[in-house]
Amino acid sequence: MLLQNNLLAERNRGWFEAKRITALNLVSSPGSGKTTLLEKTIAMLEGRPPVAVVEGDQQTMNDADRIAATGAAVMQVNTGNGCHLDAQMIRRACDELDPPDGSLVMIENVGNLVCPALFDLGEAAKVVIISVTEGADKPLKYPNMFAESALCLINKIDLLPYVDFDVDACVDAARRVNPRLEFLQVSATTGEGLDAWIAWLRDRCGT
Repeated sequence: MLLQNNLLAERNRGWFEAKRITALNLVSSPGSGKTTLLEKTIAMLEGRPPVAVVEGDQQTMNDADRIAATGAAVMQVNTGNGCHLDAQMIRRACDELDPPDGSLVMIENVGNLVCPALFDLGEAAKVVIISVTEGADKPLKYPNMFAESALCLINKIDLLPYVDFDVDACVDAARRVNPRLEFLQVSATTGEGLDAWIAWLRDRCGT
């Protein structure tokens, strides 16, 4: 299964590169704030570059409906009992979305820090999102996900005064797994730190 998926992922990667599309795989535990972050990101990018979103969930259209309200193109992929998206699902979703050349494709994976780490989708990078309402030891509990990611967004920093979360300990734990991992601290609710996230995206997209 993994071998077939990886072959399809390479085809996806070639297709993205040929169309100058930057595809990012957003991964996290449930409740990290991925969808709210996407809503704010789409608004702040103002269509430069155009954004298309693949929404992965086991059930419901809730998140896709929220993204559609931003005006971005979105395709919902329900995995049923599956705990992750795979390369074939992304291929079919992109065929439907038909994102224009030079666009940004944001893949909101199923909330799970285990299985999505194993399945390459053809993305340019994985972005792992952790919220301060989770444990700072998540990178040690789920090392594969942090090892495979290029950027870690520490979200909900507006709640730091009210929770027992040690940012430095989290960063240290993650860098033991992946010394090259970049970090940004953000609040999708208040907007704090989002300018740096947008700058990171624009640098990745070359815009």
